[in-house]
Amino acid sequence: MQVNGGAERLVVAMAKGLPGFGLAVSALYPDYTDSADTSGVDIQVLSCQTRWPRIAQALWTFARRLPTVRQAELVIYSGIYAPLAVRSQRAGQRVYYCHTPPRFAFDRKDEYLQRAPSVLRWAVSLLINLYRQAYLQSVARMDLILTNSAHVQRRIYRQTGLKAEILYPPINVDAFRWQSAGDYFLSLGRLEPNKRVERVVRAFMGLPGQRLVVASGGSQLAYLQRLAEGADNIHFTGWLSEAGLIELIGNARACIYIPLDEDFGMSAVEAMAAGKPVIGVAEGGMLETIVNNETGFLLPADPSPGQIADAVVAMSRERAASMRAACEGRAAGFSEEKFLERLCSLLDNGA
Repeated sequence: MQVNGGAERLVVAMAKGLPGFGLAVSALYPDYTDSADTSGVDIQVLSCQTRWPRIAQALWTFARRLPTVRQAELVIYSGIYAPLAVRSQRAGQRVYYCHTPPRFAFDRKDEYLQRAPSVLRWAVSLLINLYRQAYLQSVARMDLILTNSAHVQRRIYRQTGLKAEILYPPINVDAFRWQSAGDYFLSLGRLEPNKRVERVVRAFMGLPGQRLVVASGGSQLAYLQRLAEGADNIHFTGWLSEAGLIELIGNARACIYIPLDEDFGMSAVEAMAAGKPVIGVAEGGMLETIVNNETGFLLPADPSPGQIADAVVAMSRERAASMRAACEGRAAGFSEEKFLERLCSLLDNGA
């Protein structure tokens, strides 16, 4: 549990909503524990190797023999490392919630290899191939595969040859409420290159009359703060508590979320649950959540800062307010209740 992102919120919703379930994780990190609400969830940390790098720690934890799952009646595996623990399960139903096949081991392998020193690329490539083989063997042992969108469903079949059932992630729609028609736009993406927040920042650097609040953290935080230095209309909050994030969303004019090839995009639905339209991008799972010109704007794939700026200017207070009812109605279709109802139905049918 690294940050309080969509995948983390999904497994917590499962643990809370399924009677008798606990949550077993490789590790809990400060960026998660400082912002997440896990009250009522029985969490077991499986690893004692707290000094190891995160990926190595997760691989070691789940690849070894785990008594925790040995005789379980039902195990739901989530993430890209947890499925390796399926070889420890000797009984019961095996279910995998696949947010996406690991991109570094499949369609983006070459991109990741370019980040490694040239003299080490052969070794990194070998390790990735070994992991990919272990991942495919583990996933093939599952009785049921679930995924978060039709977009990822197609990716899973293309990369593994396996079929998955769509189960849209749960949104706590009751927690998000329209509070006021604020005077700022809210950026929801983690500060990582694939979330393309840099383009949002650059767009607002050219819009001194519009306010931007960047409500997240990540590896690019310091870089983006330097980039926006002197731009008084741009404010960075770092990671927030759930209550703090809910308040910011509820008082924003609109939210901005333009990730690259997003799997689903829970943040966009959370914004709509608060009656806030979303400036998104017409690719990936966002095509399954945002209704263009009704619950927000869908920019072309690979949007430029100029295109983002044009959408910001077009999203006046009046335009944002006119989308409120449609946003709230759209988000209701992704509620935690609907998620748990469909999950239980899929588990019963797959048993």
